[in-house]
Amino acid sequence: MADATTISATEFARGFARIQEDVREYGVIKVTSHNRVVGGFLSPKEMENYERLKRREREILKAGQLPDDLVAELEASRDLHGE
Repeated sequence: MADATTISATEFARGFARIQEDVREYGVIKVTSHNRVVGGFLSPKEMENYERLKRREREILKAGQLPDDLVAELEASRDLHGE
């Protein structure tokens, strides 16, 4: 792979067995065709994150109604960014 997180559609099709293992390390692998991203391959962890975000995409909550796990994620994010 030239860039570990981006591969051509041809390489994706030909090297799927190897790419299944690589995605665990990289999280997301972008698949390109004619130098344009046409899709992506997600690790199981990233797939869980994506599904969680999709479920919450249209969920409207007031600050006092935020689930504990979301509050913890927000606090962890703040800590990572030094705020």
